[in-house]
Amino acid sequence: MAEESKGRRAGAHRRGGRGRRRKPPVRRKGRRIAAWSAAGLVLFGGAGCGYLYLKFNGNLHSVDINAALGKNRPDNVDNGSMDILLLGSDSRAGANGKYGRDEGSSRSDTAMIVHVYAGHKEASVVSIPRDTIVSRPACTTPSGRTVPAVKREQFNEAYSIGGAVCAVKTVEAMTNIRMDHYLEVDFAGFQNLIDKLGGVKVTTTKPINDRWSHLKLDAGEHVLTGEQSLGLVRTRHGVGDGSDLGRIKLQQAFIKALLDQVKSVGLFTSPTKLYGIADTATKALTTDKDLASVDKLYGFANSLKGIGSGDMRMVTLPVGPDPRDQDRVIPLPAATEALWAALRDDKPVPDVALKEGDGAKTQADDVVK
Repeated sequence: MAEESKGRRAGAHRRGGRGRRRKPPVRRKGRRIAAWSAAGLVLFGGAGCGYLYLKFNGNLHSVDINAALGKNRPDNVDNGSMDILLLGSDSRAGANGKYGRDEGSSRSDTAMIVHVYAGHKEASVVSIPRDTIVSRPACTTPSGRTVPAVKREQFNEAYSIGGAVCAVKTVEAMTNIRMDHYLEVDFAGFQNLIDKLGGVKVTTTKPINDRWSHLKLDAGEHVLTGEQSLGLVRTRHGVGDGSDLGRIKLQQAFIKALLDQVKSVGLFTSPTKLYGIADTATKALTTDKDLASVDKLYGFANSLKGIGSGDMRMVTLPVGPDPRDQDRVIPLPAATEALWAALRDDKPVPDVALKEGDGAKTQADDVVK
């Protein structure tokens, strides 16, 4: 800048020493303004991106599952596939208080194992009914107390006892599949995320009226708000026989509709839209330590962007009535082991796992499309 000013003064003296110069051509002036504007955008835009990066990183909550579980886990098979435990928690604390009384703990209201096949073009999603009776390994509570292993316990109690670490440990004991990642969203975060996306479009083939989940929908097309979306994935009594297996069918249909909505919004093709939702998304999620930064989370999501709703096979864990408790279910051994074996080998879900069990066909099938 000093050299440029000196040159300008010398030129002015050569033209008569009056310290004035001719007005530059409009085109030249326009180029100069554009150059300075671009420099300003780089400067302030770069600082802004840095600020946003720190802000979004600060939003994220994470759990160091690898450190907590150590080496006593299933083998980390490097075949290009990926397994993720996705939980929806039912905490009533803080912003979730309107959904019920806060009793100081929460459970995994929704649990899905997402198996992404090698190549990341297809996925199978296995829903675990929350009232499935399983063997739970020994777990540690948040206060550091060890809770002994038990042979029979409802699946979602694992999260109540030891949070994400115990949930992952229990799933790995059930499946002998190592979970590569963990993602959790609670009621309030889920609702805010849907609203930020602009709602989710679904079609209901029958009316739904559930006073427990506060959802009332006529048959037909709807763009669900966050509140309505939360009501839909929590609905049991308004559809079918009121079982958790019927609710899982609604959750599975909603997940596909949500994926379509994300595609239509164009998050991966529009940086403006991506940053517009990033604040809400990072506040809504709890992740494992390996995903606990914006760049890692974005890279993870970007690696899955080729999977559309038509590329996902939705499966309910094959279960039947628990002979010791009519309000609970138990895994069907042969069909369940065939399912886990297929995922371990990165193979399609076998027919036996799709067709057997009370969750294979329910009264809630095709109510939501």
